[in-house]
Amino acid sequence: AGQARFKSKCAACHAVDANRVGPKLQGVVGRPVASAAGYTYSPALKKLGGAWTPARIDQFLSGPQKMAPGSKMSLQVTDAKQRQQIGAYLQSVSSK
Repeated sequence: AGQARFKSKCAACHAVDANRVGPKLQGVVGRPVASAAGYTYSPALKKLGGAWTPARIDQFLSGPQKMAPGSKMSLQVTDAKQRQQIGAYLQSVSSK
């Protein structure tokens, strides 16, 4: 379910294994914010600091502009179950 949700909500801008409009997301869980090699991040995301945890990914997906005003990402995932599914998928591709 998470992979399908990722494809429907995220894949227009993100890929697991390559930078696109957004950074690649393989290994995102546990990775420092704004650290995917070869991707140019917004100043807002660079300023955020810390690392991506499942809870932080959920918070970001629920309101990227609230969490990091001025970030490139504007898509919100308002449904908590959908965010959980996406987060679980991202966690699964982070452990590979």
